[in-house]
Amino acid sequence: MNRFLKKVKNLTMETTFHYRAEYTKEGIARILSTYLCEEVPVILCIGSDLVIGDCLAPLVGSFLREQKISTFLYGTLQQTVTAKELPKLEPFLNKINPHQKRLVIDAAIGSKEEIGTIKVRRGALHPGSGVNKRFSPIGDVSILGIVAERTVTGYSIHDLTRMKLIYSMAKTISDGICLALNLISQEKYEI
Repeated sequence: MNRFLKKVKNLTMETTFHYRAEYTKEGIARILSTYLCEEVPVILCIGSDLVIGDCLAPLVGSFLREQKISTFLYGTLQQTVTAKELPKLEPFLNKINPHQKRLVIDAAIGSKEEIGTIKVRRGALHPGSGVNKRFSPIGDVSILGIVAERTVTGYSIHDLTRMKLIYSMAKTISDGICLALNLISQEKYEI
């Protein structure tokens, strides 16, 4: 393990990237491979295809499906997983994948300056919290894509989010995850 990874391993805070920054994909990959402790995770992409701002994670899932990644993947544009379905999905995941870490991806709202940022953090994600919904936290490692500005009502995610932003962010996140899975595979088989 190189010196960079040894330093990163001790981080417990959130790491933020902008989707257009030059090394975002590589940064996401390095952080994920460290946070996942070189284990291939179950990937859970939370969101709906009914709302542009909320389709970030299902689009990530669809891009990952196209890459034919070799892990369990839940949530694509074809088969979305919404936060409302999580209470039913979690017992299933506990039964099918009891010891596998979970990487959870979701869209979020934030300040105007944060739009376009991708936050990777060790720890669970709280789906729906940006729109005042309360669901149980889920995941061991999470990725949040800030897609719209928080407003008093919290509904700008529905109205003012551009598909170009969602598409570009989803592509960056999925590429970073694919790189991370490649890093994890390489590290597993190093002698």
